[in-house]
Amino acid sequence: MSIEIKAPTFPESVADGTVATWHKKPGEAVKRDELIVDIETDKVVLEVVAPADGSIAEIIKGEGDTVLSNEVIARFVEGAVAAGAPAANTPAPAAAPVAATTEKLVNPAARKMAEENNVNTAAVAGSGKDGRVTKEDVANHLKSAPAVSAPAAPAPVAAIEAVGDRVEKRVPMTRLRKRIAERLLEASSTTAMLTTFNEVNMAPVMALRAKYKDQFEKAHNGSRLGFMSFFVKAAAEALRRFPVVNASIDNNDVVYHGYQDIGVAVSTEKGLVVPVLRNAENMSLATIENTIRDFGLRARDGKLGIEEMSGGTFTITNGGVFGSLLSTPILNLPQSAILGMHKIQERPMAVNGKVEILPMMYLALSYDHRLLDGKEAVQFLVTIKDLLEDPARILLEI
Repeated sequence: MSIEIKAPTFPESVADGTVATWHKKPGEAVKRDELIVDIETDKVVLEVVAPADGSIAEIIKGEGDTVLSNEVIARFVEGAVAAGAPAANTPAPAAAPVAATTEKLVNPAARKMAEENNVNTAAVAGSGKDGRVTKEDVANHLKSAPAVSAPAAPAPVAAIEAVGDRVEKRVPMTRLRKRIAERLLEASSTTAMLTTFNEVNMAPVMALRAKYKDQFEKAHNGSRLGFMSFFVKAAAEALRRFPVVNASIDNNDVVYHGYQDIGVAVSTEKGLVVPVLRNAENMSLATIENTIRDFGLRARDGKLGIEEMSGGTFTITNGGVFGSLLSTPILNLPQSAILGMHKIQERPMAVNGKVEILPMMYLALSYDHRLLDGKEAVQFLVTIKDLLEDPARILLEI
C-alpha cells in the first residue's frame, strides 16, 4: 500500500522548512518509526519517521528543497523488505534502479552533484553510514581528480576550493544559522541596547553546594546541584521585584508578563537555541536542574520541539562554561533584558580592610534602554548579586 510522507505541521511562527538530510534512499528497507529525513526550520530540526515497515518508493523533495507545512515530500510503500536486499519485495521496478543490489548507497544531494560533474559514484569512497556517499565525499573526489571530473558548469555547492596547499571549504549557511544572524542584527539595529556590569562572590553558593550536593543528589533521585539553578531562582525573584525587566515592547504598548518564563541558552553544533523554563518562579532547584539537563541532552540530539523554544520573558546565557571572562550578551527579542554569566576566577578582593582570595564571577545585564532606565537595570543586577552572595535570601524571598 502506498503512503504519502508529509512534512510536519509547522507552527504559525514558522513559514516553511528545508529538507536537510535523507537518511534512507528509494528501495532501502525501513522499519516503523525509523528516522528517514530531517526537516530544518528557522528554529529547530524536525525528524520525520517511517509510518510502517517498508521502503521509500519515490523522493519528491530532495535535500536543499523548501517545503511547506504538511507538504508531500515522498511516497512510501508499506510491506516487509528483506534485509540486505532492498526493494526485493517491491513490484514496481522504478523504485529499484539498475543493479540496485550492488549499487552504492548515495545521498540524493551527492548524486545530483556527481551527475553535474560527470562523476561515477562507484569510484567515490563513501564515508557515511553503511558506506553511503555524501556530498563531501563527491567534493573530495573532485579535489583529488580534477582532470576527470571537471564540471561543465559551476556546481551550486562549490564545497572545496584549492590553490596549491591553501584549501578553502565553502558550506551553505543553515536556516538556523541564518535566522540567528537575522535576529542578532535585528536586536542590534532596532533596540537601544546597553550593558551594565557587576561582580558576585560565588563562595557562599559554592560552600552551600559542596555541603549539600551529596544529600541533594540522594533526595532528588540523582539530580546534581549546579550553579544554574541558583541563578534561575535569583533571576525569578529579581524579576518579581522589577516587573519592567520582565516586560516587552509591542509597537506602542508595554506588555507586563505576570509570570517568569526564563530561557536558558544552549549551544549545539547547529547553533544557539534557547529552550524556556515555563513558570520558573514556581520551580524547585531540583526541577530546574533536571529540566536544564534534559534540554541540553535533547538539544544535542536535535530532539527539542519548537514549542519548547517559543516565548520566554527573560534569558540567561553562560559563556563561562567556555572560559569567557567578560562579554556583552545580545538581547533575545522581544525580551527587554538578558543576563550573562561568566567564568568563576579567583581574584584578590578587599574584605573589611584585608585582602582575601575569592572566587569571583563577572555578571553582565544587557537591556533595552527604551524600556528600562539605568537605575532599574542596575538595581536588578545588584539584587541578583545580593541573592547569590546570601543564598538563604532566595528561599526566604527577602
